[in-house]
Amino acid sequence: MAQTGVAALAADPAVRQALDFARKTEPDTIRDQIRLCEIPAPPFGEAMRAAAYAQSMRAAGLTNVRIDRVGNVLGERPGRTRRPHLVLSAHLDTVFPADLPVSVTRDKNWLRGPGIGDDCRGLAVVLAVARALTAAKVQTEGPISFVGTVGEEGLGDLRGVKALYASISREPGHRFVSVDGDGYAITNVGIGSRRYRVTFRGPGGHSYDNFGRANPVNAIGLAIARLSRLEVPVTPRTTYSVGRIGGGTSVNSIASEAWMEVDLRSSDEVALKQLDAGFQASVRGALEEENGRRKSHDPLTVAIELVGNRPVGRTDPASPVVETAISALRALSLPVRFDERSTDANLPMSVGVAAIAIGGGGAGRDAHSPRESFDTTESWRGTQLVTLLAIALAR
Repeated sequence: MAQTGVAALAADPAVRQALDFARKTEPDTIRDQIRLCEIPAPPFGEAMRAAAYAQSMRAAGLTNVRIDRVGNVLGERPGRTRRPHLVLSAHLDTVFPADLPVSVTRDKNWLRGPGIGDDCRGLAVVLAVARALTAAKVQTEGPISFVGTVGEEGLGDLRGVKALYASISREPGHRFVSVDGDGYAITNVGIGSRRYRVTFRGPGGHSYDNFGRANPVNAIGLAIARLSRLEVPVTPRTTYSVGRIGGGTSVNSIASEAWMEVDLRSSDEVALKQLDAGFQASVRGALEEENGRRKSHDPLTVAIELVGNRPVGRTDPASPVVETAISALRALSLPVRFDERSTDANLPMSVGVAAIAIGGGGAGRDAHSPRESFDTTESWRGTQLVTLLAIALAR
């Protein structure tokens, strides 16, 4: 939809009523944000938050609310016809373990709590859009599916959105918007990633009596050192990180097992494949080096397990979904900025669906940290933005 079309849409009486409702009820949206954030949703443990989200969808006036086989929460708002079909989504899960306290504190405009921005903000805004459309009796041309997905973070490997697109129709006119985090940036480039768990195994033994046996911990260290020397391009941006390591029995033992988890990322599939090859060579080289200096007993073995595979994705800046997002930002006098991230939108992008991710307003700090915080100053602007964007994309 052209810029003038979105501006005219924003002036439509029913749409204006929905936007005014979104601003007036922003305190309710913030309360939802806090309430949902205080329900734990660790990796593969989103069920409690999902149940609460389903209840909130029903209260917001959505129909056919259900939880699918992998744990996604879905609700519907019918349109006049079947097209265009918009999927408006946010993710239920966080990166934090189940035993981390999830209480939220408030200091004036600032909310603090793990997951408060990523993605409790998105979840609250998606609900607010449903309420605003219901309150203003906005009738869209096509239907809108409202979704809370599982498995967006960490080793969830986009399992929620992958399951969604294994069953959802992708007819012409299908669009996808993920409301993820704070701010207003449009994400039209999905950063692809490959995540591996590497496990070295050996005979183990006593640190003194069996000195000279190959040591899996040594091999992990050698692999990390080799990986750290890899050179990667600045453009397209390509990165790697060893996120977790573990193993061993005691301080006075040669480990029989040691492992690490590695994250490889790029916005370009060719660069990602090249990085993957360098990573594989680093691990194999470490295995060969540690086995080569052993003085006794059996050699080490290594298992390289792919535990996450997020596709690279891209939506053309000239596509209608991106142009409509730009027009919505301008209609509401918000800055236009593009971003590259890894979100649920990666998957629909990779299968040819017009998809973006967009922030839910406000401002955040320290995402993926227990110190995560969210500034609610004028956060209603984000709620209005997503409301207008949803109406525009369902026309």
